[in-house]
Amino acid sequence: MANILTPIRMGPYDLPNRVIMSPMTRNRAGKGNVPGAINASYYAQRSSAGLIVSEATQISPQGVGYPNTPGIHSVEQVEGWKLVTSAVHAAGCRIFLQLWHVGRISHPSLQPDGALPVAPSAVQPAGQAWTPEGMKPFVTPRALEFSEIAQIVEQYGAAAANAKAAGFDGVEIHGANGYLIDQFLRDKTNRRTDAYGGSIPNRARFLIEIAEALVPVWGGERIGVRLSPLNPFNDIADSTPAETFAYAIDQLSSLHLTFLDLVEDKPLEGPALDARYFRRWWQQVLIANRGYDLARANALLASGAADAVAFGVPFLANPDLPERFRRGASLNEPDRSTFYGGGEAGYTDYPFLNPEVAAAT
Repeated sequence: MANILTPIRMGPYDLPNRVIMSPMTRNRAGKGNVPGAINASYYAQRSSAGLIVSEATQISPQGVGYPNTPGIHSVEQVEGWKLVTSAVHAAGCRIFLQLWHVGRISHPSLQPDGALPVAPSAVQPAGQAWTPEGMKPFVTPRALEFSEIAQIVEQYGAAAANAKAAGFDGVEIHGANGYLIDQFLRDKTNRRTDAYGGSIPNRARFLIEIAEALVPVWGGERIGVRLSPLNPFNDIADSTPAETFAYAIDQLSSLHLTFLDLVEDKPLEGPALDARYFRRWWQQVLIANRGYDLARANALLASGAADAVAFGVPFLANPDLPERFRRGASLNEPDRSTFYGGGEAGYTDYPFLNPEVAAAT
């Protein structure tokens, strides 16, 4: 019977435990959205995870949605990420890069030449964008031309190749949380009438084409995908999420990707679209993700509904989280005022149970 500290085989990798470090945007990339030494220290500190999935990383300048988030589309960014992967590997851990395009969740001040953000359809999101000049209302995005969609798929492929050059062990496709891929999947944001809109297979086409473009680069066994069937973040929804995501997950499973990182949310009504629900369509490793503590994680793994559990904020505040789980130790309290942007405070200065471990990283 599995528990959170049981080893697991994931694709070609033998992982020492099932504690996955969830992707978390921290807004601490340097000039040119290039990772640096502080980012390498942050990830190395958390290398007792079974697997680290990096913070969301934009595949192109058009994919940027927030200040100081890292990219994987320039030579300088690749070199910066090498610092991170070298540090993580030296500490004995595996790390996947999360590939990201925010779509409409951006602002002209973050776009090349002040252009409009792009999306499947010209549907303005509610809320505000975080810009270098402060919070500003989201704008109405520009609907992508049919020919542009294939170009973005190619950018995902190029970014995946750059991730390999940077020394990552694999990549995760960010198809969740209201960003571009999710905007294509869900019918609140996809109003297209061409081959990428309307029916569920058409709305899932963009995601499937991206996954297919990455397989020749990495092989399916080194590719994961993140989905969030019910998450309303970034003003997004779908009228038939059970059907939409069952189709998408089934199609992705046929590509033999290594894991599904499922962001779980409770529905207002209807079935819980959680790991247990989608297990029947996914044949590979299933990672559950959303507010788990140790007891709930172990109960889920023991039930067989999931194979691993991702932890976000607990890993942010507890760089030695697996060891704390092993000992049954208390957890550090997160400082939410330091989550986004800044320097070492709230990033690399959280205490370890053993100070000598902190010194070694």
